[in-house]
Amino acid sequence: MSGEKSSRRDFLKLTGAGVASTALGVKASSYSRIVGANDRVRVAICGVRGRGNDHIRGFARVPGTEIAALCDVDENVLNHRLGDIEKLSLPKPKSYVDVRKLLEDKDIDAISIATPNHWHALMAIWACQAGKDVYVEKPCSHNAFEGRQLVRAVKKYNRICQHGSQSRSNPGMLEAIHHLSDGTIGDVYMARALCYKWRPTIGHATEEPVPAGVNYDLWTGPAPLKPFTRNRFHYNWHWIWDTGNGEVGNQAIHEIDIARWGLGVGFPVCVSAMGGHFMFQDDQETPNILNATFYFNDSRDSAPLQTKSLRAHSPWGQKTQRPTPLATLSTDRTAISPSMDTTHTRLG
Repeated sequence: MSGEKSSRRDFLKLTGAGVASTALGVKASSYSRIVGANDRVRVAICGVRGRGNDHIRGFARVPGTEIAALCDVDENVLNHRLGDIEKLSLPKPKSYVDVRKLLEDKDIDAISIATPNHWHALMAIWACQAGKDVYVEKPCSHNAFEGRQLVRAVKKYNRICQHGSQSRSNPGMLEAIHHLSDGTIGDVYMARALCYKWRPTIGHATEEPVPAGVNYDLWTGPAPLKPFTRNRFHYNWHWIWDTGNGEVGNQAIHEIDIARWGLGVGFPVCVSAMGGHFMFQDDQETPNILNATFYFNDSRDSAPLQTKSLRAHSPWGQKTQRPTPLATLSTDRTAISPSMDTTHTRLG
């Protein structure tokens, strides 16, 4: 058992690099070490339209891994991805619409979750209960309560669960954090991340019949079942409270993670935020302007009540030639570290 768990742990570490490589440019050679042929890990990918398609290509590059199954509630997407796998000259995987049926498959060792946010924690918990290891995209849960239940499930069922904060697999970021930890730029007390992305309005979408091939009841899952509209479905679910977390749970989660990492802090003791949906008259429910401050106890210093703060600003609706700050970190000198394609984290 210990050998099997060790192999699985190595697999998930390298799988994280494989999946992250799509966004971060990590080469296959950087994760060439993997479990032996007799320890091949059979993985199922759940949710394959957007980020899940990156998972397919990422797992396909990890030696010792077999994409054994795909799962998606939209059979149109599912069939398209099966065709993509055939073009990659990979063995044809099983296909499922209902993740509960997939989890009954004893041949599946691990699942990779790239569904909408509201499914992340529940699907991961079910996987742990079924004896599967888990790779779950960010955010690992739709809310804090669900996240705590996932941690409990991982411990209770003795599973391996990796969270998809891909920036931590970026060699450039690893080097930058190493320099920060070594005190290269002095005492780090604040972090600032810049995002150049532009989010246009999603407009208004009218209620309509559920498209053919879509199991909308399964797609809704633990969220309240509401009439189908295009703005409650593919991608735009990010901006609906029942299913998404707005830009904070979409893009800013990466920048906030890097900032916390650079500050060397754990969880905040206090958070304050102010914002709202100020840009556009459309169906979006989540804020497109948001300022948040996170306060941390600095246990490394002699003064136990000293705090460090991180400010996150996510005005994705404001198009400008200047970068959009999402989170912050600075001291007496400045260093710039590469993050993802259209984002930068300033550590200084």
